[in-house]
Amino acid sequence: MAMLWKFMRVAKYSKTALSPKVKVRGIPIHSRHSSSKSAPSDFAASAPYSNTVELLGKSYPQDDYSNITEKILSKVGKNLHNRKHHPLWLIKEQVKEHFYKHYLGRRGTPLFSVYDGLSPVVTVQQNFDSLLIPQNHASRRKEDNYYLNRDHMLRAHTSAHQWDLIHSGLDAFLAVGDVYRRDTIDNTHYPVFHQMEGVRLFSCHELFSNIKDGEGLQLFEQGHRTAHKQECHTMEAVRLVEFNLKQVLTKLMTHIFGDGLQVRWVDCYFPFTHPSFEMEINFQGEWMEVLGCGVMEQQLVNSAGAQDKIGWAFGLGLERLAMILYDIPDIRLFWSEDERFLKQFIGPHIWQKIKFQ
Repeated sequence: MAMLWKFMRVAKYSKTALSPKVKVRGIPIHSRHSSSKSAPSDFAASAPYSNTVELLGKSYPQDDYSNITEKILSKVGKNLHNRKHHPLWLIKEQVKEHFYKHYLGRRGTPLFSVYDGLSPVVTVQQNFDSLLIPQNHASRRKEDNYYLNRDHMLRAHTSAHQWDLIHSGLDAFLAVGDVYRRDTIDNTHYPVFHQMEGVRLFSCHELFSNIKDGEGLQLFEQGHRTAHKQECHTMEAVRLVEFNLKQVLTKLMTHIFGDGLQVRWVDCYFPFTHPSFEMEINFQGEWMEVLGCGVMEQQLVNSAGAQDKIGWAFGLGLERLAMILYDIPDIRLFWSEDERFLKQFIGPHIWQKIKFQ
Protein backbone atom coordinates (compact mmCIF):
# COMPACT_ATOMS: atom_id res chain seq x y z
CA MET A 1 0.00 0.00 0.00
CA ALA A 2 1.47 3.30 -1.09
CA MET A 3 1.40 5.07 2.22
CA LEU A 4 3.20 5.63 5.49
CA TRP A 5 0.33 3.84 7.25
CA LYS A 6 1.86 0.63 5.88
CA PHE A 7 5.37 1.56 6.94
CA MET A 8 4.15 2.34 10.45
CA ARG A 9 2.76 -1.17 10.81
CA VAL A 10 5.77 -3.14 9.64
CA ALA A 11 8.31 -0.97 11.44
CA LYS A 12 6.91 -2.10 14.78
CA TYR A 13 8.03 -5.67 14.20
CA SER A 14 11.32 -7.45 13.57
CA LYS A 15 13.46 -7.01 10.47
CA THR A 16 12.25 -10.34 9.14
CA ALA A 17 8.81 -8.77 8.80
CA LEU A 18 10.02 -5.87 6.70
CA SER A 19 9.46 -7.40 3.27
CA PRO A 20 6.00 -9.00 3.10
CA LYS A 21 4.92 -9.69 -0.46
CA VAL A 22 1.50 -8.88 -1.80
CA LYS A 23 0.16 -9.02 -5.31
CA VAL A 24 -1.45 -6.55 -7.64
CA ARG A 25 -3.27 -8.36 -10.42
CA GLY A 26 -0.80 -11.25 -10.23
CA ILE A 27 2.29 -9.00 -10.00
CA PRO A 28 4.32 -9.72 -6.80
CA ILE A 29 5.37 -6.52 -5.08
CA HIS A 30 7.03 -5.58 -1.83
CA SER A 31 4.81 -3.47 0.42
CA ARG A 32 5.79 0.12 -0.12
CA HIS A 33 8.33 1.61 2.27
CA SER A 34 8.55 -1.52 4.37
CA SER A 35 12.17 -2.09 3.39
CA SER A 36 15.28 -0.11 4.25
CA LYS A 37 16.59 0.07 0.67
CA SER A 38 18.24 3.32 -0.28
CA ALA A 39 16.96 5.38 -3.17
CA PRO A 40 18.38 4.72 -6.65
CA SER A 41 21.33 6.74 -7.86
CA ASP A 42 19.42 9.05 -10.19
CA PHE A 43 17.19 10.21 -7.36
CA ALA A 44 19.76 10.05 -4.57
CA ALA A 45 22.51 12.10 -6.19
CA SER A 46 23.78 14.94 -4.05
CA ALA A 47 22.01 18.25 -4.48
CA PRO A 48 24.16 21.09 -5.87
CA TYR A 49 26.02 22.98 -3.18
CA SER A 50 24.04 25.89 -1.82
CA ASN A 51 23.25 27.45 1.52
CA THR A 52 19.52 27.40 0.81
CA VAL A 53 16.90 25.41 -1.06
CA GLU A 54 14.34 27.39 -3.05
CA LEU A 55 10.96 25.65 -3.22
CA LEU A 56 7.46 26.92 -3.97
CA GLY A 57 8.50 30.52 -3.50
CA LYS A 58 10.22 30.02 -0.15
CA SER A 59 13.85 29.62 0.92
CA TYR A 60 14.95 26.93 3.35
CA PRO A 61 18.45 27.01 4.92
CA GLN A 62 20.37 23.78 4.44
CA ASP A 63 22.08 21.88 7.24
CA ASP A 64 23.45 18.41 7.94
CA TYR A 65 19.97 16.90 7.40
CA SER A 66 19.37 18.38 3.94
CA ASN A 67 19.15 15.57 1.37
CA ILE A 68 16.58 16.70 -1.20
CA THR A 69 17.73 16.24 -4.81
CA GLU A 70 17.20 18.11 -8.05
CA LYS A 71 15.13 15.30 -9.53
CA ILE A 72 12.80 15.26 -6.54
CA LEU A 73 12.56 19.06 -6.61
CA SER A 74 11.48 18.78 -10.25
CA LYS A 75 8.47 16.67 -9.20
CA VAL A 76 7.19 19.10 -6.57
CA GLY A 77 4.24 21.08 -7.92
CA LYS A 78 3.34 18.59 -10.68
CA ASN A 79 0.19 17.63 -8.72
CA LEU A 80 -0.84 14.73 -10.97
CA HIS A 81 -3.92 14.21 -8.78
CA ASN A 82 -5.25 17.59 -10.01
CA ARG A 83 -4.46 17.05 -13.69
CA LYS A 84 -7.78 16.55 -15.47
CA HIS A 85 -8.29 13.09 -17.01
CA HIS A 86 -5.11 11.74 -15.44
CA PRO A 87 -5.80 8.28 -13.90
CA LEU A 88 -4.90 9.58 -10.42
CA TRP A 89 -7.30 12.50 -10.93
CA LEU A 90 -10.01 10.03 -11.93
CA ILE A 91 -9.59 8.03 -8.72
CA LYS A 92 -9.57 11.20 -6.63
CA GLU A 93 -12.70 12.50 -8.33
CA GLN A 94 -14.50 9.18 -7.90
CA VAL A 95 -13.81 9.14 -4.18
CA LYS A 96 -14.69 12.82 -3.84
CA GLU A 97 -17.98 12.42 -5.72
CA HIS A 98 -18.92 9.42 -3.60
CA PHE A 99 -18.38 11.34 -0.35
CA TYR A 100 -20.13 14.45 -1.66
CA LYS A 101 -23.16 12.43 -2.76
CA HIS A 102 -23.61 10.10 0.20
CA TYR A 103 -22.59 12.19 3.22
CA LEU A 104 -24.48 15.43 3.70
CA GLY A 105 -24.64 17.92 6.56
CA ARG A 106 -27.71 19.39 8.16
CA ARG A 107 -28.23 21.92 5.37
CA GLY A 108 -27.84 19.37 2.60
CA THR A 109 -24.30 20.47 1.76
CA PRO A 110 -21.38 17.99 1.61
CA LEU A 111 -20.28 16.89 5.06
CA PHE A 112 -16.67 16.26 4.02
CA SER A 113 -14.40 19.11 2.96
CA VAL A 114 -11.74 18.25 0.36
CA TYR A 115 -8.22 19.71 0.43
CA ASP A 116 -6.12 18.80 -2.59
CA GLY A 117 -3.81 21.81 -2.83
CA LEU A 118 -1.97 21.82 0.50
CA SER A 119 1.78 22.42 0.32
CA PRO A 120 3.90 19.26 0.38
CA VAL A 121 6.49 21.10 2.50
CA VAL A 122 5.74 20.45 6.16
CA THR A 123 7.55 20.61 9.45
CA VAL A 124 8.96 17.55 11.15
CA GLN A 125 6.52 18.31 13.94
CA GLN A 126 3.59 18.06 11.51
CA ASN A 127 4.84 14.92 9.81
CA PHE A 128 5.81 12.97 12.94
CA ASP A 129 5.34 14.63 16.34
CA SER A 130 1.70 15.64 15.87
CA LEU A 131 0.92 12.01 14.99
CA LEU A 132 2.51 10.63 18.16
CA ILE A 133 5.28 8.93 16.20
CA PRO A 134 8.16 8.18 18.64
CA GLN A 135 11.47 9.99 18.25
CA ASN A 136 13.30 6.73 17.58
CA HIS A 137 10.73 5.34 15.12
CA ALA A 138 12.21 3.88 11.93
CA SER A 139 9.95 6.01 9.73
CA ARG A 140 11.85 9.18 10.75
CA ARG A 141 15.18 8.05 9.31
CA LYS A 142 17.07 10.40 7.03
CA GLU A 143 17.58 7.45 4.68
CA ASP A 144 13.82 7.13 4.17
CA ASN A 145 12.73 10.76 3.86
CA TYR A 146 13.48 13.94 1.93
CA TYR A 147 14.56 16.62 4.38
CA LEU A 148 15.04 20.27 3.46
CA ASN A 149 16.69 20.69 6.85
CA ARG A 150 16.23 19.40 10.39
CA ASP A 151 12.94 21.28 10.77
CA HIS A 152 11.33 20.98 7.30
CA MET A 153 10.73 18.10 4.92
CA LEU A 154 8.57 16.91 2.05
CA ARG A 155 5.56 15.21 3.63
CA ALA A 156 5.81 11.44 3.81
CA HIS A 157 2.03 11.10 4.12
CA THR A 158 -1.07 13.26 3.95
CA SER A 159 -1.57 12.47 7.66
CA ALA A 160 0.84 15.37 8.21
CA HIS A 161 -2.19 17.68 7.80
CA GLN A 162 -4.51 15.89 10.24
CA TRP A 163 -3.69 17.96 13.32
CA ASP A 164 -3.91 21.31 11.55
CA LEU A 165 -7.23 20.57 9.87
CA ILE A 166 -8.78 19.31 13.10
CA HIS A 167 -7.35 22.30 14.96
CA SER A 168 -9.05 24.59 12.42
CA GLY A 169 -12.40 23.21 13.55
CA LEU A 170 -13.11 20.59 10.86
CA ASP A 171 -14.93 17.39 11.82
CA ALA A 172 -14.91 15.66 8.42
CA PHE A 173 -12.38 16.06 5.63
CA LEU A 174 -10.37 14.43 2.87
CA ALA A 175 -6.77 15.55 2.24
CA VAL A 176 -5.16 14.59 -1.07
CA GLY A 177 -1.64 15.20 -2.27
CA ASP A 178 1.76 14.08 -3.47
CA VAL A 179 3.94 12.43 -0.81
CA TYR A 180 7.62 11.55 -0.78
CA ARG A 181 9.63 8.58 0.50
CA ARG A 182 13.13 7.60 -0.56
CA ASP A 183 12.71 4.27 -2.29
CA THR A 184 14.24 1.97 -4.88
CA ILE A 185 12.48 2.47 -8.19
CA ASP A 186 10.81 -0.49 -9.87
CA ASN A 187 7.42 -1.23 -11.43
CA THR A 188 5.58 -0.78 -8.12
CA HIS A 189 7.86 1.63 -6.20
CA TYR A 190 8.60 5.28 -6.85
CA PRO A 191 9.85 8.01 -4.47
CA VAL A 192 6.88 10.25 -5.28
CA PHE A 193 3.32 8.98 -5.04
CA HIS A 194 -0.13 10.25 -4.12
CA GLN A 195 -2.27 9.63 -1.09
CA MET A 196 -5.69 10.45 0.31
CA GLU A 197 -6.40 10.87 4.00
CA GLY A 198 -9.89 10.79 5.50
CA VAL A 199 -10.98 11.88 8.98
CA ARG A 200 -14.38 11.93 10.69
CA LEU A 201 -15.05 13.16 14.23
CA PHE A 202 -18.23 12.60 16.25
CA SER A 203 -19.70 14.41 19.22
CA CYS A 204 -21.55 12.36 21.83
CA HIS A 205 -24.89 13.47 20.36
CA GLU A 206 -23.88 12.64 16.78
CA LEU A 207 -22.66 9.17 17.67
CA PHE A 208 -25.53 8.07 19.90
CA SER A 209 -28.49 10.06 18.54
CA ASN A 210 -29.90 7.12 16.56
CA ILE A 211 -29.29 4.55 19.28
CA LYS A 212 -32.22 3.42 21.42
CA ASP A 213 -31.76 4.71 24.97
CA GLY A 214 -28.58 6.40 23.79
CA GLU A 215 -29.06 9.41 26.05
CA GLY A 216 -27.19 7.70 28.88
CA LEU A 217 -24.22 6.57 26.80
CA GLN A 218 -20.86 8.35 26.98
CA LEU A 219 -17.81 8.67 24.75
CA PHE A 220 -15.23 8.57 27.53
CA GLU A 221 -14.36 6.71 30.69
CA GLN A 222 -11.34 6.09 32.91
CA GLY A 223 -10.60 2.52 31.96
CA HIS A 224 -7.82 0.33 30.64
CA ARG A 225 -6.33 -0.05 27.18
CA THR A 226 -7.09 -3.40 25.59
CA ALA A 227 -6.67 -4.87 22.12
CA HIS A 228 -10.11 -3.50 21.27
CA LYS A 229 -10.16 0.02 22.77
CA GLN A 230 -8.18 2.90 24.22
CA GLU A 231 -8.21 3.46 27.98
CA CYS A 232 -10.25 6.68 27.67
CA HIS A 233 -12.97 5.34 25.33
CA THR A 234 -16.11 3.47 26.28
CA MET A 235 -16.67 0.18 24.50
CA GLU A 236 -20.02 1.44 23.17
CA ALA A 237 -18.37 4.45 21.54
CA VAL A 238 -15.53 2.45 19.99
CA ARG A 239 -17.90 -0.14 18.55
CA LEU A 240 -20.03 2.52 16.89
CA VAL A 241 -17.03 4.43 15.49
CA GLU A 242 -15.49 1.20 14.19
CA PHE A 243 -18.80 0.14 12.65
CA ASN A 244 -19.21 3.52 10.93
CA LEU A 245 -15.63 3.47 9.64
CA LYS A 246 -15.92 -0.01 8.13
CA GLN A 247 -19.34 0.77 6.67
CA VAL A 248 -18.07 3.96 5.01
CA LEU A 249 -15.02 2.27 3.52
CA THR A 250 -16.92 -0.81 2.37
CA LYS A 251 -19.42 1.42 0.55
CA LEU A 252 -16.56 3.40 -1.00
CA MET A 253 -14.70 0.37 -2.34
CA THR A 254 -17.90 -1.26 -3.54
CA HIS A 255 -18.73 1.94 -5.41
CA ILE A 256 -15.30 1.91 -7.08
CA PHE A 257 -14.87 -1.80 -7.80
CA GLY A 258 -18.49 -2.92 -8.19
CA ASP A 259 -21.32 -4.66 -6.35
CA GLY A 260 -20.68 -8.00 -4.69
CA LEU A 261 -17.16 -7.00 -3.62
CA GLN A 262 -15.76 -9.24 -0.89
CA VAL A 263 -14.05 -7.37 1.95
CA ARG A 264 -12.08 -8.51 4.97
CA TRP A 265 -10.39 -6.66 7.83
CA VAL A 266 -6.99 -7.44 9.33
CA ASP A 267 -6.01 -6.19 12.80
CA CYS A 268 -2.73 -4.26 12.76
CA TYR A 269 -0.79 -1.46 14.46
CA PHE A 270 -0.35 2.25 13.70
CA PRO A 271 0.98 4.87 16.17
CA PHE A 272 -1.93 7.25 15.49
CA THR A 273 -4.93 4.86 15.68
CA HIS A 274 -6.16 2.12 18.04
CA PRO A 275 -7.74 -0.23 17.26
CA SER A 276 -6.25 -0.30 13.75
CA PHE A 277 -7.13 -2.28 10.63
CA GLU A 278 -6.09 -2.96 7.08
CA MET A 279 -8.80 -3.41 4.51
CA GLU A 280 -8.43 -6.14 1.90
CA ILE A 281 -10.66 -6.73 -1.11
CA ASN A 282 -11.10 -9.76 -3.32
CA PHE A 283 -10.81 -8.44 -6.86
CA GLN A 284 -10.80 -10.83 -9.81
CA GLY A 285 -9.99 -13.77 -7.56
CA GLU A 286 -7.16 -12.21 -5.53
CA TRP A 287 -7.10 -10.72 -2.05
CA MET A 288 -5.39 -7.32 -2.09
CA GLU A 289 -4.75 -4.79 0.62
CA VAL A 290 -6.09 -1.34 -0.30
CA LEU A 291 -5.86 0.90 2.78
CA GLY A 292 -5.12 1.33 6.47
CA CYS A 293 -7.51 2.81 9.04
CA GLY A 294 -8.56 2.90 12.67
CA VAL A 295 -10.02 4.78 15.62
CA MET A 296 -7.92 7.91 16.12
CA GLU A 297 -5.69 8.10 19.18
CA GLN A 298 -7.53 10.39 21.57
CA GLN A 299 -4.30 12.12 22.58
CA LEU A 300 -3.95 13.36 19.00
CA VAL A 301 -7.57 14.55 18.88
CA ASN A 302 -7.28 16.25 22.26
CA SER A 303 -4.08 18.08 21.39
CA ALA A 304 -5.79 19.50 18.28
CA GLY A 305 -8.56 21.01 20.42
CA ALA A 306 -11.39 18.49 19.90
CA GLN A 307 -11.40 16.99 23.41
CA ASP A 308 -15.13 16.36 23.36
CA LYS A 309 -15.06 14.23 20.19
CA ILE A 310 -13.99 10.78 19.04
CA GLY A 311 -13.10 9.86 15.49
CA TRP A 312 -11.71 7.60 12.79
CA ALA A 313 -9.09 8.05 10.09
CA PHE A 314 -8.00 6.19 6.97
CA GLY A 315 -5.23 6.52 4.38
CA LEU A 316 -5.14 5.10 0.87
CA GLY A 317 -2.75 5.29 -2.08
CA LEU A 318 -4.16 6.59 -5.36
CA GLU A 319 -1.57 4.73 -7.46
CA ARG A 320 -2.49 1.50 -5.70
CA LEU A 321 -6.17 1.82 -6.58
CA ALA A 322 -5.49 3.01 -10.13
CA MET A 323 -3.12 0.14 -10.86
CA ILE A 324 -5.72 -2.37 -9.71
CA LEU A 325 -8.75 -0.72 -11.31
CA TYR A 326 -7.19 0.18 -14.67
CA ASP A 327 -4.72 -2.72 -14.88
CA ILE A 328 -1.71 -0.38 -15.10
CA PRO A 329 1.43 -2.58 -14.79
CA ASP A 330 4.09 0.02 -13.92
CA ILE A 331 3.90 2.90 -11.44
CA ARG A 332 6.32 4.95 -13.58
CA LEU A 333 3.64 5.25 -16.25
CA PHE A 334 1.76 7.77 -14.10
CA TRP A 335 4.53 10.27 -14.88
CA SER A 336 4.37 9.68 -18.63
CA GLU A 337 3.76 12.58 -20.99
CA ASP A 338 3.08 10.17 -23.87
CA GLU A 339 -0.33 10.90 -25.40
CA ARG A 340 -0.76 7.20 -26.14
CA PHE A 341 -0.96 6.66 -22.38
CA LEU A 342 -2.83 9.79 -21.34
CA LYS A 343 -5.56 9.74 -23.99
CA GLN A 344 -6.80 6.37 -22.76
CA PHE A 345 -8.21 8.06 -19.66
CA ILE A 346 -10.19 10.75 -21.42
CA GLY A 347 -13.88 9.96 -21.31
CA PRO A 348 -17.34 11.49 -20.97
CA HIS A 349 -17.49 10.85 -17.21
CA ILE A 350 -15.24 9.77 -14.36
CA TRP A 351 -16.93 6.36 -13.99
CA GLN A 352 -16.25 5.19 -17.53
CA LYS A 353 -14.77 1.69 -17.56
CA ILE A 354 -11.14 1.86 -18.68
CA LYS A 355 -8.49 -0.84 -19.09
CA PHE A 356 -4.94 0.19 -19.90
CA GLN A 357 -3.71 -1.12 -23.26
